[in-house]
Amino acid sequence: LYRVVSGIDCFDPKFNIVSPGADPRVFFPYFKEANRPREIRQEIETMVYGSPDCAYRGLLSDQTKPLLFCMSRLDRIKNMAGLVEWYAKDDELRKAANLLIVGGRLRVEESGDRDEREQIERTHWLFDEYDLEDNVRWVEMQTDKNKVGELYRFVADQRGAFVQPALFEAFGLTVVESMSSGLPTFATRYGGPLEIIEDGKSGFHIDPTQGALTTEKMLAFLRSCEADPGAWDRISKGGIERVEERYNWSLYASTLLKLSRIYGFWRYISSLERDETRRYLEMIYGLLLRPLSKKVLEHHEH
Repeated sequence: LYRVVSGIDCFDPKFNIVSPGADPRVFFPYFKEANRPREIRQEIETMVYGSPDCAYRGLLSDQTKPLLFCMSRLDRIKNMAGLVEWYAKDDELRKAANLLIVGGRLRVEESGDRDEREQIERTHWLFDEYDLEDNVRWVEMQTDKNKVGELYRFVADQRGAFVQPALFEAFGLTVVESMSSGLPTFATRYGGPLEIIEDGKSGFHIDPTQGALTTEKMLAFLRSCEADPGAWDRISKGGIERVEERYNWSLYASTLLKLSRIYGFWRYISSLERDETRRYLEMIYGLLLRPLSKKVLEHHEH
Protein backbone atom coordinates (compact mmCIF):
# COMPACT_ATOMS: atom_id res chain seq x y z
CA LEU A 1 0.00 0.00 0.00
CA TYR A 2 1.43 3.37 -1.03
CA ARG A 3 0.66 6.26 1.32
CA VAL A 4 1.86 9.85 1.42
CA VAL A 5 2.19 11.24 4.94
CA SER A 6 2.69 14.82 3.76
CA GLY A 7 3.14 16.52 0.42
CA ILE A 8 1.95 15.43 -3.02
CA ASP A 9 1.19 11.85 -4.00
CA CYS A 10 2.75 11.74 -7.50
CA PHE A 11 1.28 8.27 -8.05
CA ASP A 12 -2.27 9.60 -7.74
CA PRO A 13 -4.03 9.30 -11.15
CA LYS A 14 -4.80 13.02 -10.96
CA PHE A 15 -1.12 13.74 -11.55
CA ASN A 16 0.05 13.36 -15.14
CA ILE A 17 3.19 14.45 -16.98
CA VAL A 18 2.63 16.13 -20.34
CA SER A 19 5.93 16.23 -22.21
CA PRO A 20 6.52 19.40 -24.25
CA GLY A 21 7.75 19.35 -27.82
CA ALA A 22 10.04 21.39 -30.05
CA ASP A 23 8.61 24.24 -32.13
CA PRO A 24 8.25 22.71 -35.64
CA ARG A 25 8.65 26.13 -37.23
CA VAL A 26 12.22 26.28 -35.88
CA PHE A 27 13.27 22.67 -35.33
CA PHE A 28 12.60 20.54 -38.39
CA PRO A 29 14.60 17.95 -40.43
CA TYR A 30 17.74 19.10 -42.22
CA PHE A 31 16.49 17.77 -45.56
CA LYS A 32 13.54 20.20 -45.70
CA GLU A 33 15.58 22.66 -47.72
CA ALA A 34 12.64 24.90 -48.64
CA ASN A 35 12.01 25.68 -44.97
CA ARG A 36 15.61 26.49 -44.04
CA PRO A 37 16.46 30.19 -43.51
CA ARG A 38 18.97 30.78 -46.28
CA GLU A 39 19.87 34.25 -45.01
CA ILE A 40 21.65 32.84 -41.93
CA ARG A 41 23.28 29.72 -43.38
CA GLN A 42 26.51 31.55 -44.22
CA GLU A 43 26.50 33.07 -40.73
CA ILE A 44 26.23 29.60 -39.19
CA GLU A 45 29.09 28.27 -41.31
CA THR A 46 31.23 31.22 -40.22
CA MET A 47 30.27 30.57 -36.61
CA VAL A 48 31.56 27.00 -36.87
CA TYR A 49 34.56 27.33 -39.18
CA GLY A 50 35.42 31.02 -39.55
CA SER A 51 35.74 34.23 -37.54
CA PRO A 52 32.24 35.15 -36.29
CA ASP A 53 31.22 38.32 -34.50
CA CYS A 54 30.60 36.40 -31.27
CA ALA A 55 33.33 35.23 -28.87
CA TYR A 56 34.96 31.90 -29.71
CA ARG A 57 38.06 29.78 -29.24
CA GLY A 58 39.63 27.15 -31.47
CA LEU A 59 39.79 26.86 -35.24
CA LEU A 60 38.96 23.46 -36.75
CA SER A 61 41.85 22.68 -39.09
CA ASP A 62 40.32 19.62 -40.79
CA GLN A 63 36.82 20.56 -41.91
CA THR A 64 36.21 17.21 -43.61
CA LYS A 65 35.67 15.45 -40.29
CA PRO A 66 32.12 15.11 -38.89
CA LEU A 67 31.12 17.28 -35.93
CA LEU A 68 30.22 16.17 -32.44
CA PHE A 69 27.99 19.00 -31.21
CA CYS A 70 27.04 19.99 -27.67
CA MET A 71 24.96 23.00 -26.63
CA SER A 72 23.95 23.83 -23.07
CA ARG A 73 24.51 26.08 -20.09
CA LEU A 74 28.07 25.98 -18.85
CA ASP A 75 27.71 24.52 -15.38
CA ARG A 76 28.77 21.40 -13.53
CA ILE A 77 25.47 19.52 -13.90
CA LYS A 78 25.33 20.07 -17.67
CA ASN A 79 28.88 18.62 -17.79
CA MET A 80 29.98 20.25 -21.05
CA ALA A 81 33.54 20.64 -19.77
CA GLY A 82 33.39 16.95 -18.89
CA LEU A 83 32.63 16.15 -22.53
CA VAL A 84 35.63 18.24 -23.61
CA GLU A 85 37.82 16.21 -21.25
CA TRP A 86 36.47 12.86 -22.52
CA TYR A 87 37.17 13.96 -26.07
CA ALA A 88 40.62 15.33 -25.21
CA LYS A 89 41.72 12.02 -23.70
CA ASP A 90 40.57 9.84 -26.61
CA ASP A 91 43.10 10.13 -29.45
CA GLU A 92 41.08 7.93 -31.81
CA LEU A 93 37.94 10.03 -31.38
CA ARG A 94 39.96 13.20 -32.00
CA LYS A 95 41.17 11.72 -35.28
CA ALA A 96 37.64 10.71 -36.31
CA ALA A 97 35.67 13.89 -35.47
CA ASN A 98 35.83 17.52 -34.44
CA LEU A 99 34.07 18.80 -31.34
CA LEU A 100 31.80 21.86 -31.41
CA ILE A 101 30.57 23.24 -28.08
CA VAL A 102 28.18 26.17 -27.77
CA GLY A 103 27.37 27.69 -24.40
CA GLY A 104 28.39 29.96 -21.58
CA ARG A 105 30.77 32.89 -21.68
CA LEU A 106 34.37 32.62 -22.77
CA ARG A 107 35.68 35.30 -20.41
CA VAL A 108 35.56 34.65 -16.69
CA GLU A 109 35.03 38.32 -15.89
CA GLU A 110 31.81 38.37 -17.95
CA SER A 111 30.11 35.73 -15.78
CA GLY A 112 28.42 36.50 -12.49
CA ASP A 113 27.84 32.85 -11.65
CA ARG A 114 30.44 31.04 -9.55
CA ASP A 115 29.69 27.61 -11.04
CA GLU A 116 29.97 28.95 -14.59
CA ARG A 117 33.24 30.76 -13.83
CA GLU A 118 34.74 27.48 -12.59
CA GLN A 119 33.62 25.71 -15.78
CA ILE A 120 35.03 28.51 -17.97
CA GLU A 121 38.41 28.20 -16.26
CA ARG A 122 38.32 24.41 -16.53
CA THR A 123 37.48 24.48 -20.25
CA HIS A 124 40.29 26.93 -21.03
CA TRP A 125 42.68 24.76 -19.02
CA LEU A 126 41.64 21.70 -21.06
CA PHE A 127 42.31 23.61 -24.31
CA ASP A 128 45.82 24.43 -23.08
CA GLU A 129 46.62 21.11 -21.42
CA TYR A 130 45.56 18.90 -24.35
CA ASP A 131 46.32 21.27 -27.23
CA LEU A 132 42.75 21.33 -28.53
CA GLU A 133 42.91 24.44 -30.71
CA ASP A 134 42.75 22.47 -33.99
CA ASN A 135 40.11 19.94 -32.86
CA VAL A 136 37.62 21.83 -30.69
CA ARG A 137 35.56 24.90 -31.47
CA TRP A 138 34.02 26.75 -28.51
CA VAL A 139 31.38 29.40 -29.26
CA GLU A 140 29.62 31.51 -26.64
CA MET A 141 25.95 30.90 -25.87
CA GLN A 142 23.39 31.59 -28.61
CA THR A 143 19.90 32.86 -27.79
CA ASP A 144 18.47 33.29 -31.29
CA LYS A 145 16.26 30.22 -31.80
CA ASN A 146 16.49 30.42 -35.60
CA LYS A 147 20.28 30.25 -35.41
CA VAL A 148 20.08 27.38 -32.93
CA GLY A 149 17.75 25.42 -35.22
CA GLU A 150 20.04 25.95 -38.18
CA LEU A 151 23.05 24.90 -36.08
CA TYR A 152 21.48 21.47 -35.54
CA ARG A 153 20.79 21.13 -39.25
CA PHE A 154 24.29 22.36 -40.20
CA VAL A 155 25.84 19.61 -38.06
CA ALA A 156 23.45 17.12 -39.67
CA ASP A 157 24.66 18.30 -43.09
CA GLN A 158 28.17 17.30 -41.95
CA ARG A 159 26.86 13.84 -40.91
CA GLY A 160 27.70 14.60 -37.29
CA ALA A 161 25.94 13.92 -33.98
CA PHE A 162 24.59 15.77 -30.96
CA VAL A 163 25.89 14.94 -27.47
CA GLN A 164 24.05 15.78 -24.25
CA PRO A 165 26.44 14.72 -21.44
CA ALA A 166 24.58 16.07 -18.37
CA LEU A 167 25.04 14.37 -15.01
CA PHE A 168 21.24 14.63 -14.73
CA GLU A 169 18.61 16.10 -17.07
CA ALA A 170 15.05 16.64 -15.84
CA PHE A 171 13.53 16.47 -19.33
CA GLY A 172 15.93 17.17 -22.19
CA LEU A 173 14.46 19.72 -24.57
CA THR A 174 17.71 20.02 -26.55
CA VAL A 175 17.51 16.26 -27.11
CA VAL A 176 14.05 16.64 -28.67
CA GLU A 177 15.23 19.62 -30.73
CA SER A 178 18.22 17.68 -32.03
CA MET A 179 16.18 14.60 -32.91
CA SER A 180 13.58 16.82 -34.62
CA SER A 181 16.37 18.12 -36.84
CA GLY A 182 17.39 14.61 -37.87
CA LEU A 183 20.64 14.75 -35.93
CA PRO A 184 21.70 11.44 -34.30
CA THR A 185 21.77 12.06 -30.56
CA PHE A 186 23.77 10.72 -27.62
CA ALA A 187 22.22 11.71 -24.28
CA THR A 188 22.56 11.00 -20.58
CA ARG A 189 20.71 8.00 -19.22
CA TYR A 190 19.99 9.85 -15.99
CA GLY A 191 16.68 11.68 -16.32
CA GLY A 192 14.27 12.44 -19.14
CA PRO A 193 16.43 11.36 -22.12
CA LEU A 194 16.27 7.75 -20.90
CA GLU A 195 12.58 7.79 -21.85
CA ILE A 196 12.88 10.03 -24.92
CA ILE A 197 15.52 7.92 -26.69
CA GLU A 198 15.22 4.26 -27.59
CA ASP A 199 18.84 3.17 -27.34
CA GLY A 200 20.28 2.08 -30.68
CA LYS A 201 17.07 2.89 -32.53
CA SER A 202 16.30 6.61 -32.19
CA GLY A 203 19.56 7.63 -30.55
CA PHE A 204 21.96 6.42 -27.88
CA HIS A 205 22.05 6.45 -24.07
CA ILE A 206 25.34 7.36 -22.41
CA ASP A 207 26.53 7.17 -18.81
CA PRO A 208 28.12 10.52 -17.79
CA THR A 209 30.06 8.76 -15.04
CA GLN A 210 31.83 6.57 -17.64
CA GLY A 211 33.64 8.94 -19.99
CA ALA A 212 35.83 6.34 -21.67
CA LEU A 213 32.87 4.09 -22.44
CA THR A 214 30.95 7.08 -23.80
CA THR A 215 33.68 8.09 -26.25
CA GLU A 216 34.05 4.44 -27.24
CA LYS A 217 30.33 4.34 -28.08
CA MET A 218 30.55 7.53 -30.13
CA LEU A 219 33.61 6.29 -31.98
CA ALA A 220 31.90 2.98 -32.75
CA PHE A 221 28.96 4.86 -34.27
CA LEU A 222 31.20 7.10 -36.40
CA ARG A 223 33.13 4.08 -37.68
CA SER A 224 29.94 2.19 -38.45
CA CYS A 225 28.81 5.21 -40.51
CA GLU A 226 32.09 5.17 -42.44
CA ALA A 227 31.57 1.51 -43.27
CA ASP A 228 27.84 1.88 -43.96
CA PRO A 229 26.44 5.40 -44.64
CA GLY A 230 22.99 3.96 -44.07
CA ALA A 231 23.78 3.56 -40.36
CA TRP A 232 23.68 7.34 -39.90
CA ASP A 233 20.43 7.61 -41.87
CA ARG A 234 18.72 4.91 -39.79
CA ILE A 235 19.39 6.66 -36.47
CA SER A 236 18.52 10.03 -38.00
CA LYS A 237 15.18 8.72 -39.26
CA GLY A 238 14.52 6.91 -35.97
CA GLY A 239 14.97 10.14 -34.03
CA ILE A 240 12.60 12.08 -36.29
CA GLU A 241 9.93 9.38 -36.04
CA ARG A 242 10.25 9.16 -32.26
CA VAL A 243 9.64 12.90 -31.86
CA GLU A 244 6.72 12.83 -34.30
CA GLU A 245 5.14 9.99 -32.32
CA ARG A 246 5.64 11.31 -28.80
CA TYR A 247 7.08 14.82 -28.56
CA ASN A 248 5.37 17.28 -30.86
CA TRP A 249 3.31 20.40 -30.09
CA SER A 250 0.04 19.10 -31.55
CA LEU A 251 0.25 16.01 -29.32
CA TYR A 252 1.18 18.20 -26.34
CA ALA A 253 -1.84 20.48 -26.93
CA SER A 254 -4.20 17.54 -27.50
CA THR A 255 -3.08 15.73 -24.33
CA LEU A 256 -3.30 18.90 -22.28
CA LEU A 257 -6.86 19.57 -23.45
CA LYS A 258 -7.93 15.98 -22.76
CA LEU A 259 -6.50 16.09 -19.23
CA SER A 260 -8.10 19.47 -18.55
CA ARG A 261 -11.49 17.98 -19.47
CA ILE A 262 -10.86 14.99 -17.22
CA TYR A 263 -9.85 17.25 -14.32
CA GLY A 264 -12.94 19.37 -14.88
CA PHE A 265 -15.10 16.26 -14.71
CA TRP A 266 -13.35 15.12 -11.51
CA ARG A 267 -13.95 18.51 -9.89
CA TYR A 268 -17.64 18.29 -10.82
CA ILE A 269 -18.00 14.75 -9.45
CA SER A 270 -16.02 15.49 -6.28
CA SER A 271 -18.22 18.54 -5.71
CA LEU A 272 -21.34 16.35 -5.93
CA GLU A 273 -19.78 13.89 -3.52
CA ARG A 274 -19.03 16.68 -1.04
CA ASP A 275 -22.63 17.96 -1.26
CA GLU A 276 -23.99 14.47 -0.62
CA THR A 277 -21.61 13.95 2.31
CA ARG A 278 -22.59 17.28 3.86
CA ARG A 279 -26.30 16.44 3.60
CA TYR A 280 -25.66 13.03 5.13
CA LEU A 281 -23.73 14.54 8.05
CA GLU A 282 -26.46 17.13 8.61
CA MET A 283 -29.00 14.30 8.76
CA ILE A 284 -26.91 12.39 11.30
CA TYR A 285 -26.54 15.52 13.38
CA GLY A 286 -30.23 16.39 13.22
CA LEU A 287 -31.60 12.91 13.92
CA LEU A 288 -29.00 11.50 16.32
CA LEU A 289 -26.48 13.94 17.73
CA ARG A 290 -28.83 16.83 18.50
CA PRO A 291 -31.31 14.71 20.45
CA LEU A 292 -28.43 12.97 22.22
CA SER A 293 -26.78 16.26 23.20
CA LYS A 294 -30.16 17.54 24.45
CA LYS A 295 -30.54 14.46 26.70
CA VAL A 296 -27.01 14.94 28.04
CA LEU A 297 -27.78 18.57 28.97
CA GLU A 298 -31.07 17.58 30.64
CA HIS A 299 -29.26 14.89 32.65
CA HIS A 300 -26.68 17.42 33.92
CA GLU A 301 -29.43 19.86 34.89
CA HIS A 302 -31.06 17.17 37.08
